[in-house]
Amino acid sequence: MASFLQIPDAAKGHDLNLFCVPKHYEEDLERVIIPHGIIMDRTERLARDIMRDMGGHHIVALCVLKGGYKFFADLLDYIKALNQNSDKSVPLTVDFIRLKSYCNDQSTNSVKVFGGDELSTLTGKDIVETGRTMQTLLSLLNGYQPKMVKVVSLLVKRTPKSLGYRPDYIGFEVPDRFLVGYALDYNEYFRDLSHICVLNENGKEKYKV
Repeated sequence: MASFLQIPDAAKGHDLNLFCVPKHYEEDLERVIIPHGIIMDRTERLARDIMRDMGGHHIVALCVLKGGYKFFADLLDYIKALNQNSDKSVPLTVDFIRLKSYCNDQSTNSVKVFGGDELSTLTGKDIVETGRTMQTLLSLLNGYQPKMVKVVSLLVKRTPKSLGYRPDYIGFEVPDRFLVGYALDYNEYFRDLSHICVLNENGKEKYKV
């Protein structure tokens, strides 16, 4: 089973006043649940675990946009640093795909896939994928017969709606609350927030579509 840092359901998080939060979001957030520095440290450890496990295989790193782009970029920075400062390194290429499954704070129970026109290049490759909505994407990827697929997710939410799927690498297991920041959005807002925070009812109403 993948190791992860568990954020308990009873965790209160941290007061917004203790961190640098954009002024325009101060009334829209409850608490900071995962500060940016902790995100970065955990991401570095995930990069080390991936490099340890992948051996000398050619990795195609596939980013799920848009919510995964910050984690993806930071994870790749750590992997590249390990490649440059170690006796062992792996060839690394990148690609991007976009999945959409939310309207406001509710899942639509359907996943729209955007992109993927060039996914035929994944045939026979090892894929490290980062993101949240997996079943549709995994089904698509397996159609191209990659050599191996490993999924990295910064967050896994504890929720009764879960179908039981667990990524191969997990950053944090978090409570069933609507989280924003570090590129996670609510109707395209809050991607510019460095920390992962809990969205309050005022924020949900203000940015509702």
